[in-house]
Formats: sequence, C-alpha cells, structure tokens
Amino acid sequence: MATMHDGELEISIPLVRRLIAAQFPQWSHLSIERVVSSGTDNAMFRLGDTLVARLPRVSWAADQAVKEQRWLPVLAPHLPIDIPNILGAGKAGEGFPWDWSVLEWIDGETATLDRIADTQLAAVNLAQFILALQSIDASDGPHPGQHNSWRGVQLARRDEAVRSSLASLEGRINCEAATAIWENCLAAPVWDGEPVWIHGDIQSGNLLALDSRIKAVIDFGCLGVGDPACDLLVAWNLLPSTERKVFRQALGVDDATWARGRGWAVSVALIALPYYWDTNPAMAASSRFTLEQVLAECN
Repeated sequence: MATMHDGELEISIPLVRRLIAAQFPQWSHLSIERVVSSGTDNAMFRLGDTLVARLPRVSWAADQAVKEQRWLPVLAPHLPIDIPNILGAGKAGEGFPWDWSVLEWIDGETATLDRIADTQLAAVNLAQFILALQSIDASDGPHPGQHNSWRGVQLARRDEAVRSSLASLEGRINCEAATAIWENCLAAPVWDGEPVWIHGDIQSGNLLALDSRIKAVIDFGCLGVGDPACDLLVAWNLLPSTERKVFRQALGVDDATWARGRGWAVSVALIALPYYWDTNPAMAASSRFTLEQVLAECN
C-alpha cells in the first residue's frame, strides 16, 4: 500500500498474524483482512467477524493505544453513543515497536449525510454526545500534546502551521478569504475555563452510521482535555448550514466558543489539505468541503 507519511511502517497481514499468535493465541484461528479506511494514524485489520486489530502506523500515533486503553472504559458508561470497546492490549513484539489494541468490531458505514435519514436529529445527537463528554470529570485527563496532535490548545499555537499551509496552497484555494476567516477566529476570546474532555477529531470518517442513524463515535486517538471548542469542528466538516444551526442551538455555546470552533475547523482543514492532497483523496476532499462550508457561511 502507498504510504502517507515519512517514516510510516509497513504493517502486513503476516505481521498481524504473528502478533496475534504470540499475544492472543485464543484468536489465532481467526481470519485476518485489512480494513480499507481513510484513517491516517492507524492501520486496522478485521479479525474474524467480531474483532478488529488497530496498530499505529507512524511514530506520532504511538501513544494513542495506551491512552485509549486507559480512558475509553472510563468514558463509555457516560456517553449516549457507542464508542470502541477494547478487548486486548497488545504490546510491542515480532518486530513491531509500539503498543496496539484489539477491539470489538462495530457494524456500520462511514457516516456521510446520505446515510443518515434525519440529519437534524443527527446534529442534536452529536451535540448531546459532546455535552456528555464534556460533563465527565477531566481532572486527571491527558492535556494536549503529541499524543493527540495538540488538539485543545489555544488557536494561536496553530498559527504558524496554518500560515505555512496557506503559503503552500496559494493558487489552489482562495487563500485571501481563508486568511481573513482565520484571523477573525484568532481574535476570539480564549477559553478561560477548566479543561474539558474532547474527542479531538469528530468528523465523518470517525462516525459510523447504521440503520440510517449515527451508531458510534470511533478513533479516539486525539482524545484529551482542553478547549471545548475543538469538538465543534464537526459543525463545518460534516453538517450543512441548517443542521449547523440545530447543532449550535443544542450545544448552547456562546459566540466566542463558536468562533473558536470555526477556527478549529479552518485550521484542521488548511493543515491537512496540502499534506494529504496527493496521498489521501478522502481526507483532501473532506478538507475542501470544510473550507467551502466556512467560506459560504462567512460570505
């Protein structure tokens, strides 16, 4: 398979088979099939009908498995939407250098809007998920760092990366308009409350739809505690304008938080777009959609 990152590991079915046999022999008889996904940090392999192995594919994702193993069982009972259930904590071995996980397989498809019957209800359900997550005691939660791509920090800390991406996108998008929106978001008052739990990357690829509704929120690699505005990025990377208004009303957020949420959506899209332009068409398309939504809203 083509790689997306410098230093990305090649993770093969034979490697996964060796890891399972060595560490989880009770599952060694299961078939193994690579899961085709637009995910960027982890490779996934279906184990039989009910399990999936999830292995980091690049060094910056190496700490995600242990974090998820520690915190997902704590968070799950408090959330109104399913999240991954970790069944096995894998360790480095067989030439693979990092911790990894075996999870319960969740049936569903990527939650694009055409797979959701009631998109306004979906907007409300996403808001309810975020509010429930924010209500969980975050006093011991992991603060932003490399483990979650610094999701939840003040927007100003993303300014250098955003400006660099804008320079590389000159001539490919409306950089003047995107810069104006970014600077407006930077001017919003910063979060001065206590850090709260954030998923950090709520977007279509990390949502599963089943029976025409949102079934699960997956991939908690960007999990941490920080500015709650970070999780508002789903308002622009998935929801069109009508559903976006429903989402905001259900959240009950103030203007400053909404502006920072827009800033998160813009910055994530701008940074991802040139990076994945040629290597991950789905991520690039999602970034373009986000920018289109923000630009349309601000015109």
